[in-house]
Amino acid sequence: MRPQSAPWRLTPIAMAITAAEVNKLRQMTGAGMMDCKKALTEANGDFDAAVDILRKKGQKVSASRADRNTTEGAVFITAEGGTATVLALGCETDFVGKNDEFRALGDRVLQAAVAAGVSTADEVAALSVEGRPVADHLTDLMGKIGEKIEIVAFDKVNGDKTATYVHSNGKIGVIVAFAGGNGADLTEVGKDVALQIASMKPVAVDKDGVDATIVEREIEIGKEQARNEGKPEAMLEKIAMGKLNKFYQENTLLNQSFVKDNGVTIRQLLERTAAGLTVTGFKRVAIG
Repeated sequence: MRPQSAPWRLTPIAMAITAAEVNKLRQMTGAGMMDCKKALTEANGDFDAAVDILRKKGQKVSASRADRNTTEGAVFITAEGGTATVLALGCETDFVGKNDEFRALGDRVLQAAVAAGVSTADEVAALSVEGRPVADHLTDLMGKIGEKIEIVAFDKVNGDKTATYVHSNGKIGVIVAFAGGNGADLTEVGKDVALQIASMKPVAVDKDGVDATIVEREIEIGKEQARNEGKPEAMLEKIAMGKLNKFYQENTLLNQSFVKDNGVTIRQLLERTAAGLTVTGFKRVAIG
């Protein structure tokens, strides 16, 4: 008796993916051509499923590199009317920090944040850009580039006028707000004050803005220094307060000596520019 032949088994035929489809997915996601072709093939030509596959790849990269430090990146700044806004986007290498796609994404995210009027980095990540959350765009770029990418900082200041500064390496940015001055032209002094902040790293506008914990720490340090120098216990408080005043002079913006002319303070520079002109707030953002 002849053995029965094995039943026919149908072998799935992979759907042919055209170059036009690959390019369409690439335009939609920004992912590489080969990644797009693989995703479309795996999804059997389903664009939505292919996008999910690419996103999952990005999420895997994000999770696997969660402990990596984003010591490189770029600062993005814009000023409109009396508001200046700064966004810092971090990555792992200088090469990616200079990448055109990385920088283009930073610009788009900043503009979306300004348009939406958000105030925190978490709010920025949740924003919709081109119909998708910013967090998803970051994940997509991580999947494509293979590096951790994150929002390092986001801040803004408001005033009668603002000034901005971005250092030549693109990793230090300053936004500063002014009040008063009776409409004076602040182009030159604004640039000088922003550069002062970038260079001298003040902790506050004036001594009243210094955090109480910093004040307490400086007083204790001053006392301990005086004690180690053999000063009498009864003199420690007075000596510590003197050291605190020196701290204010060196670390609060209005009391700092102007970097371009040590003979004047920033407060005096502003008064010399226009009566009543002062700084109401600033933010200094640095990557690395």
